[in-house]
Amino acid sequence: MQIAIVIVLLAWAFGSGLLTQRLLDVAQDGYLTVSEPHFTPDTTLVLLGGGTDREDSGLVPKQDSMARIAATARLYGQCKQTGATCKVIVSGGDPQRHGQAEADNYAPYLIAQGVAPGDLTRENRSLNTYQNARNVAAIVGHSHDNGLIVVTSAYHMRRALDAFAAFGYSPQYYVSDVRQSTLTVFPRFRSFENGELAAHELIGVARFHVWRWLHWY
Repeated sequence: MQIAIVIVLLAWAFGSGLLTQRLLDVAQDGYLTVSEPHFTPDTTLVLLGGGTDREDSGLVPKQDSMARIAATARLYGQCKQTGATCKVIVSGGDPQRHGQAEADNYAPYLIAQGVAPGDLTRENRSLNTYQNARNVAAIVGHSHDNGLIVVTSAYHMRRALDAFAAFGYSPQYYVSDVRQSTLTVFPRFRSFENGELAAHELIGVARFHVWRWLHWY
């Protein structure tokens, strides 16, 4: 009986947003504000994939991925205005097995929002954040470090920067969106979704450092 009560209370804490917001605060700590990056004469923006959804119209980027796409296109436009050489790498394979890589799915959206096709590179083989960093590093080389700007969601940024650090990079970063969980009396699906997302990221960061300690990464 006591175990059942604890389970119900935990479920309510997640569904109401009470515990979910605490997890989001930890996952997004340090990345809640958006700071404008510095564009170098040779700048590369790296958009990290965040999944796709099936809709009646076909396969489309997830909501957070749309925010990343919009942020990348906006930064690209700002970069071009400075007269710099500006490139975009969109990184993401098909970890969900939807039949199309994230990079290939996102590319038309980036082009529609002003990214020149000749400035766009698709890295469409990576299946996780570590592979994102590894494959992007193989494309740009270490001489590009100072002009590298990583674009992703606040909850994903810590794991992304850790992955790039594993390959000797200290890129600038740009937060495309921040997750918030509304406090409610009755449980909401969105709160459960946010809680699962935050837990996934925190476990991912912990696993990354354990694997680094074991020299698996």
